[in-house]
Amino acid sequence: MKSIKMGREPSFMGGIMGIVAALFGLFWTFAVISSGGGVFGLFGLIFVGIGILNAVRGFRNAFSKNRRSEFDIVDETEEPDPWNERFSSPASGNEYMSVGNSFCPYCGNEVKKEFEFCNNCGRKLPR
Repeated sequence: MKSIKMGREPSFMGGIMGIVAALFGLFWTFAVISSGGGVFGLFGLIFVGIGILNAVRGFRNAFSKNRRSEFDIVDETEEPDPWNERFSSPASGNEYMSVGNSFCPYCGNEVKKEFEFCNNCGRKLPR
């Protein structure tokens, strides 16, 4: 299966923006509490939580060896996709070749299940 890896720079910038969101949440919470806004200060805590989660996700993706993928393009032999390891069922193996017409894992063209080669790119389909 092929997958596109999000670049390390966008991941790092996502981590920075997560920190900015968390700092904004802290500022919001203190400003609302000091002005007597009461319950509206909780919105700031939500920003802090989301910011921390985004920062951890962004920095982890930027600095880890096997980054998480967003789309299907990079071959699994080049860099395995941690999402596939975590969420794919071990029994299926080739879930994209399961029922009826399916799609070529290399070019995305629709192919019939009984095809041995892709009718668009000509590569041998995995079984």
